[in-house]
Amino acid sequence: MQDEYRTVARAGVHETEINRSRFLCSLAPAATEQDAQAFVAGVRKEHADATHNCWAYVIGADAGVQKASDDGEPGGTAGVPMLQMLLRRDMRYVVAVVTRYYGGVKLGAGGLIRAYGGAVGEALDDLGTLTRRRFRLATVTVDHHRAGKLQNDLRTAGRAVRDVRYAEAVTIEVGLPEADVDTFRSWLADATAGSAGFELGGEAYGDA
Repeated sequence: MQDEYRTVARAGVHETEINRSRFLCSLAPAATEQDAQAFVAGVRKEHADATHNCWAYVIGADAGVQKASDDGEPGGTAGVPMLQMLLRRDMRYVVAVVTRYYGGVKLGAGGLIRAYGGAVGEALDDLGTLTRRRFRLATVTVDHHRAGKLQNDLRTAGRAVRDVRYAEAVTIEVGLPEADVDTFRSWLADATAGSAGFELGGEAYGDA
């Protein structure tokens, strides 16, 4: 797994106008290729009267799935520059659709490449990005009278508390950078006088 990746902070639309053509870039996070395809279909339906709905998406922290479509624009002038912009910005798990309403002035191949790639870049700047880093999931089990203080100590120490469950004991799920696992195990033993249970789980990504 990659140590980290970047994605769009939120779904949204950014509009720009070039030589009387309107370019609307719709961006969204997409956990799977199916999510990306569903988003593209939704935008195409919403803008069924548009001249073009070109799209690109990158799925996987290692960018394993990369697809793009020119949707009727000259080959390589829309989807590819959109995809290249996403990759240049190190974006992952993201889908972009640029909807064009033709304004009567032809832009030429170079103009189209700049327009479509630029629309994605401007949308990323407008909506913002965030970095997700790889964590090991760890489950801490502690008795009720220690749980409140331990949760406070975890947050004070900057640890990512992902979930808390109350039963006979309190189970706290935390995210740990791989390099911190041994240090955290020692810290936990000191903080709870050795009374807390500790179990390592799988890997996941979380906000940096």
